[in-house]
Amino acid sequence: MGKYTIRPYTIDDFEGLLDVQKEAFPPPFPEELWWSREQIQAHFETFPEGALLAEDDGIIVGSATSLLIAFNGESHTWEEVADRGYIRNSHNSNGESLYGIDVCVRPSYRGQGVAKALYEARKETVKQLGLKRFLAGCRIPNFHEYAHKMNVEDYIEAVTRGSIHDLVLSFMLKRGLTVVQPLPNYLADEESLNYAVLVEWRP
Repeated sequence: MGKYTIRPYTIDDFEGLLDVQKEAFPPPFPEELWWSREQIQAHFETFPEGALLAEDDGIIVGSATSLLIAFNGESHTWEEVADRGYIRNSHNSNGESLYGIDVCVRPSYRGQGVAKALYEARKETVKQLGLKRFLAGCRIPNFHEYAHKMNVEDYIEAVTRGSIHDLVLSFMLKRGLTVVQPLPNYLADEESLNYAVLVEWRP
């Protein structure tokens, strides 16, 4: 994946993964929301293909976690689809869709293709496992700036059209993902007014 090495992570990578999160989400971000050792262990034990990290010359610079689901089109929250970050009870080994629950990039490496490399790796996972799609609940952190004059559906349409730039959704669209539906009350997120947008990529 370009200049970065993308590989599965294990519990041996915990300290490096935690270091990325500490840098990406410094105080006052609550420490209890960083991945715990138990969650990291659950990720690679439950679905090792979905536990990925990016390295630059041996330094962990980003990570991405995914699981398999049987997608039925119903609205859902992050906690429901991610099993509160443990994935043990929400992962479906017979699922046809790869669902991304997390991407984290070291701030000093943002804008340098780390997230792009991780998303390309996820697409390769979809192809290798013969899945139907990749899905993710995408934040819309610029929505709060426009919510006084448009609803979430109109905002999503404007971002898709390119008349509004959203820090996260616009990035996802550039990666070739398309909008499926809005997800109300997806995650406690003031900027997104607790909304997310379900996006997908099909091979």
